[in-house]
Amino acid sequence: MEVQVNTAPLVNVRVTSNVNSFTAEKRFDRSLTIGDLKGRLELVTGGSAQNMTLEVFNEQEQPVCQLVGDEALLGSFCVEENYRIHVTDKTRRLGEFDDTSKVEKYELSEGEYNKRNDSVRSFLVKNKLGKYNEEEVKRKQEEKQKQEEEEEEKAKTITIGNRCQVRVQGEPTRRGEVMYVGKVHFKPGVWVGVKYDEPQGKNDGSIGGKRYFECPPKYGGFTRPACCEVGTFPPFDEEEGGEEDEM
Repeated sequence: MEVQVNTAPLVNVRVTSNVNSFTAEKRFDRSLTIGDLKGRLELVTGGSAQNMTLEVFNEQEQPVCQLVGDEALLGSFCVEENYRIHVTDKTRRLGEFDDTSKVEKYELSEGEYNKRNDSVRSFLVKNKLGKYNEEEVKRKQEEKQKQEEEEEEKAKTITIGNRCQVRVQGEPTRRGEVMYVGKVHFKPGVWVGVKYDEPQGKNDGSIGGKRYFECPPKYGGFTRPACCEVGTFPPFDEEEGGEEDEM
């Protein structure tokens, strides 16, 4: 019987171990000694090269051989494509390196971090970006204050019981009745509570267990005063209807 020897210089194998639960796919040179192979597997599995034993399994997960003798060459063993090398290190336990709670963490105090010239904060300060741009921060604060003042002035023109039309970007125009005007617990600023004519809302007049007004589910909503226009807005079905539509 003719015996064929695989002389391919490299072999692709799967690596598993008793130290972790993952499988790594690696390519090794058959000219590696078993001692050198253990050194490389130490980096893959976290096991100790001095304490590990190596066992080879074929694609059907049947044991083939053990890799023994640190001076022996990998190519002298029956290790074929897609075989599995299982690393066992009895001095380690499964998941030992997955638990980071015992790992000493490097921490910097606020003062030490501020002294560094290579930090993200240092870059932002140097280039006056984000919150470190005092002029930009001041401008945004002034814009926010102006917007809040405009919202409060607009809210003064809205009265409970007013008919209204609500326009919010990206949503259909809705009509209804103003039920609440004032501060709310879920967002800063002044808000308008509306009972819509149709179930196009998001609540029943309450949010987070706090009730602001009464209405059926899905008929209530809150909007900014800027999005709420008061006037003589009839329900859409009455506006679009007429005698010719009645039966």
